[in-house]
Amino acid sequence: MAQSPQLDQVIGMIKTRAQTTRKTTDEDRASYESMLASMPLADDIETERIGAGGVPAEWIRAPGARADRVMLYFHGGGYIVGSMRTHRTMLSHMSRASGFSVLGLDYRLAPESPFPAPVEDALAAYRWLLDGGTEPGNIVLGGDSAGGGLVVSALVAMRYAGEPMPAAGVCISPWVDMEATGASFVTNADVDPSVSRERILKIADVYLAGKNPRAPLASPLHADLHELPPLLSMVGSIETLLDDAQALTERARAAGVEAVLEVWDDMPHVWTHFASILPEGQQAVDRIGDFMRHQVGS
Repeated sequence: MAQSPQLDQVIGMIKTRAQTTRKTTDEDRASYESMLASMPLADDIETERIGAGGVPAEWIRAPGARADRVMLYFHGGGYIVGSMRTHRTMLSHMSRASGFSVLGLDYRLAPESPFPAPVEDALAAYRWLLDGGTEPGNIVLGGDSAGGGLVVSALVAMRYAGEPMPAAGVCISPWVDMEATGASFVTNADVDPSVSRERILKIADVYLAGKNPRAPLASPLHADLHELPPLLSMVGSIETLLDDAQALTERARAAGVEAVLEVWDDMPHVWTHFASILPEGQQAVDRIGDFMRHQVGS
């Protein structure tokens, strides 16, 4: 199927950021925010900053979003960059497409707070939702890139802790292998405009801070995935992380998990970021909304 003419614009934006020299973590964070600053937030979106179990977070609600159905969302950025400033607009599209209230989590980042801080924050926010009366069967976890991996790590941590499982998990371009062993890091190296194996290994080193790269809650590819709820993984065909998504799905299915993998032709890393200007981004968001409603029974 022919891709939209807007795709070249989006890939150009991604390439520009990837080619910009960033010497410090603060510069990296600012560069990410700058790239996404042009994605407009609709005037009818409501946002509210809160604390969720001691973790900074933000409610993002489109008109008509149900208060009793929640997407708990973990932003991407390699566990070192990203925030609700980078993800607010995308999550507004998620709320509109699903009819859910979206709770975006500003979990702690490395190097200030390395592994397992994001997993701890994810679990704290989930418990906060449960303590506030949200039914686990009305919660869907979502995340992109590192946040997609965090979805799986959080689900495994919840099972370890004996918490009731949410309805489902959504993983967009998930990063689940700290060692970057997937063959697509080689086969897609020349076509992925943003993610290289060199960069993945560098940020993994920062995040792990000397810990085992195969620790199950750091690299959920190595975790026991039994008894997890249904998972939807979406990845672009040109991504170096293609094999991460495929391997995660295979591991989940082998553990008896209902796992769906969708490979979107020619899409770059986390193309849903650009739903405001990229038709395929909005189409993927709409697909996620359908999946979420189906999993909670509406």
